[in-house]
Amino acid sequence: MSFSRKEHWEGIYDTKKLEEVSWFQPKPTTSLSFFEEFDVQKTASIIDIGGGDSFLADNLLKEGYNHISVLDISARALERAQNRLGPDSVKITWLAEDITLFKPDQKFDVWHDRAVFHFLTDEEDINSYINTAYQAINPGGLLIIGTFSTDGPTKCSGIPIKQYSDTTLTEMFSNGFTKVNCFYIDHSTPFNTMQNFVFCSFKRDNH
Repeated sequence: MSFSRKEHWEGIYDTKKLEEVSWFQPKPTTSLSFFEEFDVQKTASIIDIGGGDSFLADNLLKEGYNHISVLDISARALERAQNRLGPDSVKITWLAEDITLFKPDQKFDVWHDRAVFHFLTDEEDINSYINTAYQAINPGGLLIIGTFSTDGPTKCSGIPIKQYSDTTLTEMFSNGFTKVNCFYIDHSTPFNTMQNFVFCSFKRDNH
């Protein structure tokens, strides 16, 4: 029986509460720090890849950003976020899509991904993601990506992931993007375990 990414993630969000998943963060401070570091304008068009029911969109709304899209393969995850946000949910564009099949109909100034890219282990899927990011980000736009590092887990939510270092992650996006910065950081899960991430920021080339 072939593995279905969508069925897997719908199952996760159907059976686990918000605080029962390893990526739970009441305030995604690392992700938010990039918006401050790069002085991202409030009018910027932002997409959160694999945002699910994370709190990034909530925090961006509070900070005055008004062009936010959240993409996730799980419609259930997006539904949970919408229910939490209540009336404010209409201020966000919700996209229930598989990132490897995503065909954006607009350009973005900021592409944010915390812990989706590392789930892509097939070369075709990886290339599809990189090509889509290049096509979807405005020239000079910002790509923020966080994955498990080579000191991090090898599996998450029961499925294997692909680990990266600052060097290998930079290499993956060397065609069409210029690295700004990479750093490593530990994420403390709700189960009192530590996961080491590498975060990198890139600027999309102007050609």
